[in-house]
This record gives sequence, structure tokens and C-alpha cells, in this order.
Amino acid sequence: MPFITDREQASDAINRLIRSKASMAIFCTASHWNVEAILRAADKFAADHNIKDIPVAVAMTSHYQYMQQAKRVTRSGNHKIGIMAVMQYCKLLCDGPDAPYANVCVLPHLDHADPIKDRWELTEGLDYFASVMFDMQQYPIEEKMEATAKYVKEYGHRVLVEGALESLGVSGAKESHQVDNYVEKAVEFVKRTKVDFLVADLGTEQQSTSTGKVYLKKRAQELTANLGRPMLVLHGTSSLKDEDIRGFSEDGVVRVNMWTRIVREAGKKAAKSLCARMDAIEANDFEACEARQYIEDNIDHAADIMYDILSSLNYAALSEKCR
Repeated sequence: MPFITDREQASDAINRLIRSKASMAIFCTASHWNVEAILRAADKFAADHNIKDIPVAVAMTSHYQYMQQAKRVTRSGNHKIGIMAVMQYCKLLCDGPDAPYANVCVLPHLDHADPIKDRWELTEGLDYFASVMFDMQQYPIEEKMEATAKYVKEYGHRVLVEGALESLGVSGAKESHQVDNYVEKAVEFVKRTKVDFLVADLGTEQQSTSTGKVYLKKRAQELTANLGRPMLVLHGTSSLKDEDIRGFSEDGVVRVNMWTRIVREAGKKAAKSLCARMDAIEANDFEACEARQYIEDNIDHAADIMYDILSSLNYAALSEKCR
């Protein structure tokens, strides 16, 4: 079942990565074209490294105030339609006898879900997801713990749940907020809420326009040692240099979220190709004018970037040759 929305099957797929000392790639999307880029990258990596049913997470935000990905899917800006359209499209591409990317095992993920604004997504919309990030960053700690624990109790049997204790930084919009005695508080948070994964502030910055942030490796290791198992989720990977996106699994980071850099770099490359076709466009050449070429250029370059990220996250360890 390449498109997984069952909690136990999703857990098995993630544990497979953990056993192989790889971190799961969580590639976000706000478009149909980026979904195919994710699948193409994973499919090619699997073919090149002899991997069966390569697992990746395809993620979306809905009403997250700093990036509403579901709203961007259609010109109508309808969040619910955006989620359904992308996830159904993703399933068509990877699940079924005619699926072109049937060797890719997709775990759909709802990212940065607000308990009020994303009520539909967190309840009725759960059929579309294998995991959710129950996001209460802006709330006081005690309220955060109580509400997260309540959600896990009510819906944790259906989906894997990520929780966040600290407020994560967003480029140009919000500074991260460091909690005093963070490791101690994190242990308490996980114990009380029973979340499956902890979204930790490890020095990165979401939606970053540069790669100058420093990954807090020792903090990740200390958290993992005190939590007793690898369960950390890293956001803001776009703010790190390529050489820093390695070895996360050794520190207990089991899920790695990325989007901004991929889309930005793919868009720049596609735009350059578009400019190179300008003479043909001015001459009314249909293929040069039609949007397909721009979209395919986006897909191809984004897939190349994600292929490299899969390598950095040690996906090669899933190879049948490594068993």
C-alpha cells in the first residue's frame, strides 16, 4: 500500500528508517507539480540504490499563519480543496496498477496544524493523513501540554502525532523562543502528552533566505539521551548548508522537514530557462509559450535537489544490498 494513512503501517515505515540509521524526509508541497517532483526524486533514488518501497512524507500546512500551503494549490484559495486535490493526486501517482511511481511509499503529513483554525484537518480530514503536527507553539506551556495530551488521547489511535514545546523561528517574521530548562521540560512534555515525535528547536530557521544557521547537534543528542529514544523532528532545514544535512539520525532526529529552499531554487532555474526561450515566446511558438515547459523545469530541478537530500539523510542504507 504505497499511500499510507494507517497509523501502524506508518509507524512500521518510520521504524524501518530508524533501524537503518536514516532520517525520514518530509518534503512539503503547495502544488501538484511539486508532488510529482517528490515522487520522481524518491523513485529515481530507489532505482539507483536498489530500494523497495522507499518511504517519504509528503506534507502540507493549511491555515498556518506563516505559510498556508493548502491555500496556494488552486486559484480559488480553498484550503480544504487544496488538501484533497493534492493528496488524491499523490495517491493516483503512487498507488495502483497504473501508478508511475508505485515503488514510492508515501506517508501524507499535516504540518503546523492549529487546534482551532485547522479543526477540520485535525478531525474529519484525518483520512488524508498518516501523521499530524499538533501545533500549539503560541500557547502557554501548561495549556499546550493539556491540549496536546487531549488530542493524542482522542485521535492518537488514528494518526502519529508530532508536538512542539518551543516556538520555532521564522525568517523575517518570528524569533524562536527558548524555554528555560528545555531538556527537562521536553521530557515532561513527551511524558504527559504521549506524542510520537517532538518538534525541537535545534538552531534552524523556517523559510530562511540563506544557509547560515548552525545545527545544534549537542542539544539534539542531549534531548535524545533524556527522552530515551530517537523521536526528534527538525524544521527549517533550508537554513542549513548542504554539508550540515548529514548524520541527523545519529543524534535522534528521525524526521526532517524541508520546502523553502527546494521551491526557491527550482523556481530560479525554471525562470532562467523561461528567459532563454524569450525569442521563441515573442515569435508565438506554442511550446515556448505554454506553461508545461516551465512546470517541467521546476519538477526536474526540484527532484534533483531532493535526490541529494535523500542521500544526505542516509537513504542509501535502505538498499537491499545493505541487508
